[in-house]
Amino acid sequence: MQYAVIGLGRFGSKLATSIFARGGEVMAIDIAPEAVDAIKDHVSQGVICDCTNEKAMRELGVQDLDVAIVAVGDDIQTSIMVTAILKRLGVHRILSRSLSKMQGQILSEVGAHEVFSLEEQMGEQIADRLISPHIIESIKLSSGHSLIEIEPPASFLGKSLKELSLRANFGVNVIAVKTRQPAINEKGENIVKVVLNDLPSPDEKITNNDILVLIGKDEKIRQISELDAQEA
Repeated sequence: MQYAVIGLGRFGSKLATSIFARGGEVMAIDIAPEAVDAIKDHVSQGVICDCTNEKAMRELGVQDLDVAIVAVGDDIQTSIMVTAILKRLGVHRILSRSLSKMQGQILSEVGAHEVFSLEEQMGEQIADRLISPHIIESIKLSSGHSLIEIEPPASFLGKSLKELSLRANFGVNVIAVKTRQPAINEKGENIVKVVLNDLPSPDEKITNNDILVLIGKDEKIRQISELDAQEA
């Protein structure tokens, strides 16, 4: 997947380098040379550009990328202009950061396919982790859905995915299983590596070394996250 991250403040820089570290191809764009220079070695391409200049953006080829994230946020006028330009360029998927409900509405009207608020999402994620500490990672998706990595509840251990039948019983889908395995690194040190199985067998038994990667509606996922408390 190819991404453009536009606006390299603290959030935009972290987002760009994190996507790149996870295997994404990232074009990181900002008008400030120092912002681009700070992360150019940690993304596919760092570009100094006035993102409110439609001709310059077209010449960069932003319209050919899969996803564009407008991470400007603080400058409302710029975020709206950039979002509108991306829409005119025909970018397949546009995500824009909003600082207020009104700004979010405007961003949607001018072309953002998804609008996100860091403050709201961070608050929700912190609350989720406090309430369900065995949730390792949670990514909020649109329309009240989430993707999570979760320690399997005690009642899941020793059972196969077929026996658990999570889709039928909870309305969630298992998209992968991560397994912790002992290993030795290049220095001869004992470490734990995580092996991803993105096509888990229905007969695979769940152990306490596993991490389940689930996707589904928030209320359905919450039911699973609260199982240990209920069983206790």
